[in-house]
Amino acid sequence: MQENKQPSEIQGELPERPEGESVPPQPANEQAPPDMDTMPRLEETLRQLELKAAEHHDAWLRARAETENVRRRAQEDIAKASKFAAEKFAAGMLPVKDSLEAALASEKQTLESLREGVELTLKQLNAAFQNADLTEEDPAGQKFDPNKHQAISAIEAEGEPNTVLNVLQKGYLLHGRVIRPAMVMVSKAKGA
Repeated sequence: MQENKQPSEIQGELPERPEGESVPPQPANEQAPPDMDTMPRLEETLRQLELKAAEHHDAWLRARAETENVRRRAQEDIAKASKFAAEKFAAGMLPVKDSLEAALASEKQTLESLREGVELTLKQLNAAFQNADLTEEDPAGQKFDPNKHQAISAIEAEGEPNTVLNVLQKGYLLHGRVIRPAMVMVSKAKGA
């Protein structure tokens, strides 16, 4: 027995719609093909954007390389500065060494000539210290400063306590920073 099919039931055919009923909208994936004019514009825009991306990538690579070069040069400069930091001071010390060697090489010296030679050598040494901003800390009679002085002992004395009475060894400052504190004896109040 063959079944009679209604036209609406036949596959691939659309059912008849009663008058006044609207056609349902088409699904989004079944849109009309894009206009042929928009395709070249999209391709051109994509090509321009790819060129810009390549330019930016190249600029980024160059900036990165430059940054690396600056960092490397800075590290080399720091290493050189550290290695040769004492060069100026060492150059100032060479005349002092020369004077001491000359004094020792001289066979016929009097006490007076030896003293003059030592005084001249001390002047050269002081000039080298001054050029290197190495200053002497001689705090005799000053208030004790624990940042610059090292108290070896305290002695009962008249006057204000914590005053430097005697300097056993001078201190030295390099650019204002203590490299050796002065060793001192300070006063303390009587009966304390």
